[in-house]
Amino acid sequence: MGSRRDFLQKLSVSAVSLPFIYSPTNLFAASGDPYDGPILKVAIMGLGSYGTRVAEAMQSCKRAKLVGLISGTPSKIEKWKAQYSIPDKNCYNYDNFDAIKNNPDIDAVYIITPNGLHKDQTLRVAKAGKHVICEKPMGINAKEGQEMVDACKAANVKLLIGYRMHFEPKTVAVIKMRKEGKFGTPKFFQGQSGFTIGDPTQWRLNKALSGGGAMMDIGIYSVNGARYMLGEEPIWVTAQETKTDPIKFKEGIDETIQFQMGFPSGAVANCLSTYNMNNLDRFFMTGSKGFVEMQPSTGYGPIEGRTHEGPLTQPHVTHQTLQMDGMAALIFDGLQPIVPIDGEEGVKDMKIIDAIFLAAKTGNKIKL
Repeated sequence: MGSRRDFLQKLSVSAVSLPFIYSPTNLFAASGDPYDGPILKVAIMGLGSYGTRVAEAMQSCKRAKLVGLISGTPSKIEKWKAQYSIPDKNCYNYDNFDAIKNNPDIDAVYIITPNGLHKDQTLRVAKAGKHVICEKPMGINAKEGQEMVDACKAANVKLLIGYRMHFEPKTVAVIKMRKEGKFGTPKFFQGQSGFTIGDPTQWRLNKALSGGGAMMDIGIYSVNGARYMLGEEPIWVTAQETKTDPIKFKEGIDETIQFQMGFPSGAVANCLSTYNMNNLDRFFMTGSKGFVEMQPSTGYGPIEGRTHEGPLTQPHVTHQTLQMDGMAALIFDGLQPIVPIDGEEGVKDMKIIDAIFLAAKTGNKIKL
């Protein structure tokens, strides 16, 4: 403990040059200093493309380690076992993973499955007494999200949501600037989130599994980004949906939604979420004293951006590495990121997305 305390003290001395409100993102993933504290032992549930990205990123973590696998595909488990040296006793399928309750090798499960499965899987992991890390969106609506929060509280386990941007150095630097008043009073945010989606048979275009289309997958970045860039919670939303391909984007799967949000200070946000346009990964925020523009703003990196003070120059570190080390620091040391990553944060986004869908359907301004 002494060595970690000394290291934290040294870090605080040089805090002026660092973009972080707290230290884990910089301390553990980017630092070359040794770490001898507790390790968060994680099982990944869902061994798809993003699960693969997380697993690879965790190889550079100092506070988190991949120790278990949960998948419905035996061939994937065999491949991952060999690649990451995972023992048989830490491998499960979707039918028997409740048995992790009796496995002391596993502290937490990172759920990286289709959105529609998150709630039930979270409840089962919580019942097994393990911490839950759940990819966003945390569920298919706010009601599910709240049930997940309540279940984890009842089980006395943490529920953390995969908000990797809350650990990303340039994003953290911008939020810190806003908190310090560098932009003055925030006035306007613009978020553009989208890409052209491919395979029409994938789960993201299946309402039961995804809960929606582009808004759930990519639009959530603009929802969350508006909140942390402006530093407020919206009090109303309006929205308009455009659909040019009803065969690919069936009922309940949004292709393109433009949405607006109003905030207590009078600040407004104007955002675009789409599965039918490329080159859309941009945040812009202006205040009474300055501005920030980020493009790409939420991709896997490097993030690029500039403010009225000049370019953002914080170094790129793999987002998921920072995220997992930061989550370990939260669980073991109570160190909180600059913007929360808990279940309550996830529910806030889900309430807004619920309201956006309702606004798009009815044409009404929806109060939050």
